[in-house]
Amino acid sequence: MSPKGRPEGEYRSAQHEGSPVNPRGRSDAVFLLDVDNTLLDNDQVVSDLRGRLESEFGAASAGRYWTIFEMLRSNLGYADYLGALQRYRSDAERGDAQDLRLLLMSSFLVDYPFAECLFPRALEVIAHLDRFGPTVILSDGDVVLQPRKVQRSGLWDAAGGRVLIYIHKEQMLDAVQRLYPAHHYVVVDDKLQVLTAMKEVLQERLTTVFPRQGHYALDPLNLARYPSADFTIEHIGDLVDFDVPRLLEAAGAAGAAGAAARATGVPG
Repeated sequence: MSPKGRPEGEYRSAQHEGSPVNPRGRSDAVFLLDVDNTLLDNDQVVSDLRGRLESEFGAASAGRYWTIFEMLRSNLGYADYLGALQRYRSDAERGDAQDLRLLLMSSFLVDYPFAECLFPRALEVIAHLDRFGPTVILSDGDVVLQPRKVQRSGLWDAAGGRVLIYIHKEQMLDAVQRLYPAHHYVVVDDKLQVLTAMKEVLQERLTTVFPRQGHYALDPLNLARYPSADFTIEHIGDLVDFDVPRLLEAAGAAGAAGAAARATGVPG
């Protein structure tokens, strides 16, 4: 699925090989859209997986799987559902797991109908924003299931193949800017931690949009720990009716004020 010769975790469609990296083709704005719990209800995917594990393999096997999953997520920094199955198999070969049949869950994940979990109007949002600048899927995840999710959900095609999947996307902004150069970026993500980290790097060149969807976005501890985004919306579909030109004009004014402040040494 990933073309050869590219950094691990980075995916782009061949039809976009030329334009994104051409500085002369720098866009006024590029929209960076997260996947899990931003465009797609990943909490529902996890709920379905939990139910399937417990109903088919019992609480003991399911519990062992989720213990491994959380351990891997802590170590890797992203959710690796298939990696947890791989580790489960290693444990089973040593006699530490309950049921080797749980490995059959790999087909459940790979063949899952992700399109049914798109949030309402998610594809409309991509089409709407694309009128004002390129939309780019910017996600964290593994190199197998996450691109599969983006493809099967229809998000890959909706974004014209402009898909980037990294281990820690907030640490890859140099690569994002090289591939999709723009005067300004708008990022839409359900994690305030990610929005905050990206804002610290791009500063006034970035507008952050926070959809209050999913367990991360609704966690009171996260809300208290990180600063608010530039814009908060209740549902991703709200962006279809969003005044995007006004948003970009406000961002441009803020950027100009920040540049002037740096030039004069006077705080903006």
